[in-house]
Amino acid sequence: MDECIFCRIKRGDLPATVVHEDDHCLAFHDKFPRAPTHLLVIPKKHLPDLNALGEEDKALVSHIMLTIPSIARKQGLEAYRMATNIGAAAGQAVFHLHFHILGGGPLSPL
Repeated sequence: MDECIFCRIKRGDLPATVVHEDDHCLAFHDKFPRAPTHLLVIPKKHLPDLNALGEEDKALVSHIMLTIPSIARKQGLEAYRMATNIGAAAGQAVFHLHFHILGGGPLSPL
């Protein structure tokens, strides 16, 4: 997955405004924000999407889900939307599992 844009960001080959990093995940500002605050949270392990998760990824997913609220709080978000897209037809543009944190103002209903 050398050409995956998120893998390149993770390796430091491409710049990003990182707001959180630990052994399992990385969070950074989206280059094309859809809300006043728009962050992306990625696992450091390359997985194309949620459908690629296996039993061995339970701890990773749990860690990310428990980390997202902490990231949101540190960004001053009291209310936010968390979403992931699975497949191009659903709007997934980068095929590395990632979660969007959107907030910082009123969001339109889904």
